[in-house]
Amino acid sequence: MAIKRTKAEKKIAYDKKLCSLLDEYSKVLIAAADNVGSKQLQEIRKGLRGDSIVLMGKNTLIRRCIKVHAEKTGNKDYLELSNLLIGNVGLIFTKGDLKEVREEVAKYKVGAPARVGLVAPVDVVVPPGNTGLDPSQTSFFQVLNIPTKINKGTVEIITPVELIKKGDKVGSSESALLAKLGIRPFSYGLVINNVYDSGSVFSPEVLDLTEEDLMDKFASGVSMVASLSLAISYPTMAAAPHMFLNAYKNVLAIAIETDYSYPHADKIKEYLKVITRHLIHLKIFEMSLQNEKYKDF
Repeated sequence: MAIKRTKAEKKIAYDKKLCSLLDEYSKVLIAAADNVGSKQLQEIRKGLRGDSIVLMGKNTLIRRCIKVHAEKTGNKDYLELSNLLIGNVGLIFTKGDLKEVREEVAKYKVGAPARVGLVAPVDVVVPPGNTGLDPSQTSFFQVLNIPTKINKGTVEIITPVELIKKGDKVGSSESALLAKLGIRPFSYGLVINNVYDSGSVFSPEVLDLTEEDLMDKFASGVSMVASLSLAISYPTMAAAPHMFLNAYKNVLAIAIETDYSYPHADKIKEYLKVITRHLIHLKIFEMSLQNEKYKDF
């Protein structure tokens, strides 16, 4: 027979487990666990088994453990997690790729009915079509202003109806109707709110960035720095190539307009002479064609 541990013993065991995880892992996903059942959480743990561990617990207890761990080890990086422990959240410690772990967690969402009093996380739209309900239920649809007709002895919804808006509480009538129609409009699972990686905390959207996205953002930043530097005539590494090029253009323009010259400017002058001669010949040719037309008249 297993010996039942006291609350104090459970807290000591939890503290020891969390401290060992803080020593072993450097990457943590902070996940909201609202409306996630124990069976669903067990399935998530099974799916992540191998390189990730899901830890749930009271926020105050986790904060205390993190604080004690920081004092013992001198590593204060994990103190950043304390500010993120708001609401019903859990910690996913991992050694794997953060993006892959987040995608694996997202697979374990389950459908849920619209219970009375719940705040709708999404808009709920009832689609048109046959409901399978008998005509005696038409008054129920009329209360919710849902247009219907009787088709082959059953109630049919004519047009799509937005029954519940995102952020609104589910009423008893809406909940009953969705139950009658067999619609489970909501889906719940662990939702990653923040990501911790070796002392840095950032939004999970960062995990969606590709190398191409990073290169584009970097190039855009360099371009902005170069534009600002050129506008205020302040030299920077980003603006240096443009400054050298503009300076060379000015020197070349002076050399072309004056007797001052240098090897590369001599080549440009020769090209311009050739182009000028061709333009003169072309102009003479055009004038001769015009004279020929006048003679015909």
